Amino acid sequence: MNWANKNSSQEFILLGFSDRPWLQMPLLVVLLISYTVTIFGNVSIMMACIQEPKLHKPMYFFLTNLSVLDLCYTTGTVPHMLANICQNKKTINYGGCVAQLIIFLALGATECLLLTIIFFDRFVAICRPLHYVVIMSPVFCQRRPAFSWLSGSSNSMLQSSFTLSMPCFDHQEVDHFCEVPALLKLSCADPKAIEAELFFFSILILLIPVTLILTSYGFIVQAVLRTRSAEGWRKAFGICGSHLVVMTLFFGTAIYIYLQPPSSTSEDWGRMVSLFYGVITPMLNPLIYSLQSKDIKVFFKRVMSRTIFCKK
Repeated sequence: MNWANKNSSQEFILLGFSDRPWLQMPLLVVLLISYTVTIFGNVSIMMACIQEPKLHKPMYFFLTNLSVLDLCYTTGTVPHMLANICQNKKTINYGGCVAQLIIFLALGATECLLLTIIFFDRFVAICRPLHYVVIMSPVFCQRRPAFSWLSGSSNSMLQSSFTLSMPCFDHQEVDHFCEVPALLKLSCADPKAIEAELFFFSILILLIPVTLILTSYGFIVQAVLRTRSAEGWRKAFGICGSHLVVMTLFFGTAIYIYLQPPSSTSEDWGRMVSLFYGVITPMLNPLIYSLQSKDIKVFFKRVMSRTIFCKK
């Protein structure tokens, strides 16, 4: 039986960390804290970028898109995980599993492209400052995020259709989330063809952006080393350092999951890594960018001072 013949009432068992009952309460606390911080942090970034005139720049427009994406990403999984932790039987129905698969593929690919655009913005700002206004024109800034969202949705439709075309499943247990590597383990047929397609798409979406980002960083390092200003060095490496942290957290964990055969992935490591890039990374993104941006910190300090003044 294939996915097309399943009905919405059928359920899959989410293994997660159910084999370790002592982890349930700590995991619940971590999820609650991370989800709360994710919502507060990303909404704060969005409000700051919209309300503060000094933040009406390409960089912060891209950050607003990233915040929207991270909110959608975590909301697609964390509430269901919180509900499951409080239940003895941890399940997800067919419709929920398909929706989770589509959301993961669409938003994951979109984030890869958005992070590439954000780093390109920093590359132009440091290496081509005199041409920044021309290159990062309003038309460019509007089209690139739109292209990222469209590409992510197209990737989701293709990969999910390949995954859902598998002929049958020999059991109903999913390791963690309903993502492609976890679902491939359910197939009773040889998944090598779909694994090859997954590997091809992963190269396009993961390795090519990483290569472009590292190449851009190489040019940035060369440009910074040509200057004799210690302040310029500190500022440039401070900005790029925060982007590299975000890139390493997201791309590193995604490459671990998607660029190796599912059969070779340790179940425990797979669960931990999926939890990290699906829950922890969206929480860290706004913290890293808000601490790195002087304009955002000034905006938050002004809002806090006004709040305290009004209370007094």
